[in-house]
Amino acid sequence: MKVLSVVGNRPQFVKSAPLSVALRDRGIEEIVLHTGQHYDSELSQVFFDELGLPEPGYRLDLHTAEPAPMRAGIRKAIAAESPDLVLVFGDTNSTLAGALAANDTGVRQAHVEAGLRSGDLEMPEERNRIEVDRLAAILFAPDDQAAETLAGEGVPGRREVVGDVMLDATLQLAPVAARRSHVLDALDLEPRAYVVTTVHREANAVPNRLEQILEGLSRVDEPVVFAVHPRTRKTLDHAGLEAPANVRLLRPLGYLDFTALASQARVIATDSGGLQKEAYWHGVPCVTLRDTTEWTETVNVGANTLAGDDPDAIAEAVTSARMPAERPHLYGDGHASERIAEVLVTLSP
Repeated sequence: MKVLSVVGNRPQFVKSAPLSVALRDRGIEEIVLHTGQHYDSELSQVFFDELGLPEPGYRLDLHTAEPAPMRAGIRKAIAAESPDLVLVFGDTNSTLAGALAANDTGVRQAHVEAGLRSGDLEMPEERNRIEVDRLAAILFAPDDQAAETLAGEGVPGRREVVGDVMLDATLQLAPVAARRSHVLDALDLEPRAYVVTTVHREANAVPNRLEQILEGLSRVDEPVVFAVHPRTRKTLDHAGLEAPANVRLLRPLGYLDFTALASQARVIATDSGGLQKEAYWHGVPCVTLRDTTEWTETVNVGANTLAGDDPDAIAEAVTSARMPAERPHLYGDGHASERIAEVLVTLSP
């Protein structure tokens, strides 16, 4: 069997890493296509280098996040390779472009992280999730709730509850990060005595919301290290927004350094879906800088607080954040990649 895996941003590089190994171990030929949605070397190549990802067979190098040109480029790759399946991850425009291109060419598509819903249709990621799920022949859900959502919506694809491939990556790579990274020494930070922040969503990377978020962080009585996404950096620069005295702006970090930094924080404040999960797995309480989340279980167990962009809510949530006394296992057991590969092995070419 031949699989075309479509990736384009940091979380997708992480998700694809353990799955690439599982596919290879089972004799499945994988061709990786990098859409170029994240084309900055700090957001892209460093991840391929650190995670040992197979070199992409195709790099679109479009330097855009728009799905239309990606879709055309993926169609060309499908025509050249004739894969049996197109594999897409998550909820980005790269995900949507891969699903649409597969549909255009009559090739089966499998969606990793199927069935997630935040309920916020104003978010492009939510619209992408819904459309990609409806086009998928195989729906790899991270948990029973996601599978039930798909069933409730009448989504026609084959549902498989496999767990979360990002947990696979976290369990495999967090010990590597702990051994190799010296990021806390470099930044002169003490474990559990600082807050890690990331902001990258389109809705937040605008002057008024970013100013509100910074105001909330300024009221936190401890150091805040803010790993700044290029989109967010552009907004900060163009709007003339300055970081508060307790907030330290960092360039994007590689996976191992960021994992070491995040896993030893006291709190993580973020608008990233993936980082909400990683915070939970690391045992770090999370404050989500959004009004909704697709990872609702983290909120339900008391490990994640939705604060939006309200300065008072952000400051209060960060200051009071604690992990719950009981932490149930969420999103699998670290073997999602193996389950996905086993399903694909059973498919006829």
